[in-house]
Amino acid sequence: MCAIYAFMRHCDDLSDAPGSSDKTGVRQSIAEWRLELDSALAGDVPTNPIWPAFHNTVQRYSIPHRFFHEMIDGITSDLDPRQIQTFEELYRYCYQVASVVGLVIVHIFGFESVKALLLAEKCGVAFQLTNILRDVREDAELGRVYLPYEDLEMFSVPFDQLRSGKEDNAFRDLMRFEAARTRAYYRESASLGNLVAPKSRRSLWALRSIYLNLLSRIEKANYAVLSRRINVPARTKIAILLRASVY
Repeated sequence: MCAIYAFMRHCDDLSDAPGSSDKTGVRQSIAEWRLELDSALAGDVPTNPIWPAFHNTVQRYSIPHRFFHEMIDGITSDLDPRQIQTFEELYRYCYQVASVVGLVIVHIFGFESVKALLLAEKCGVAFQLTNILRDVREDAELGRVYLPYEDLEMFSVPFDQLRSGKEDNAFRDLMRFEAARTRAYYRESASLGNLVAPKSRRSLWALRSIYLNLLSRIEKANYAVLSRRINVPARTKIAILLRASVY
């Protein structure tokens, strides 16, 4: 898990590093990282200290190589301002930046039924949709609107409103619609915990519980995500981890 996290952390750092406003330079760094990834996956381990443990992990758990390239595709897609047009496009984005992470982790957790892979994909989508609902204003200020344009139109919420902090009934109706869709993905993936190896179920339960708690807090705050940032307090996370220890 540490080796996979190190790979993902470096992917994120490439796009968020100082000087990341130079998109050409960032794209070049990501392209070079992708070449190193290909070398590591082929067994020709580059000099970066991440790669030996990464290569060993991928080999040991037979993790499909395409997942790592899809992760890189996801961070690359975030380099420029964007406006998601449809939920189909949003689903693809969530898959690249979150579901592939879940698919990799499920291989480490261990599973027997291939159904676990489908549920891991949906669980990742649920997690990313939750993050998107929390970060609506911050993303809009960066020129990134992940709430589908088709949904904004349906509820008559203009793009500029997401940056203004105006939380009217139209915005709350939009958020309620998006939260309901997010909860549907949590329900669809609920049985994933029964499909991973028993020794890994506590970790998965804790992770899902923390994200579900975040979604509940957004709902209980009446979707006031434009005027403040909603988080899960550390004490709540600790309480969830303590419950997981006897799960």
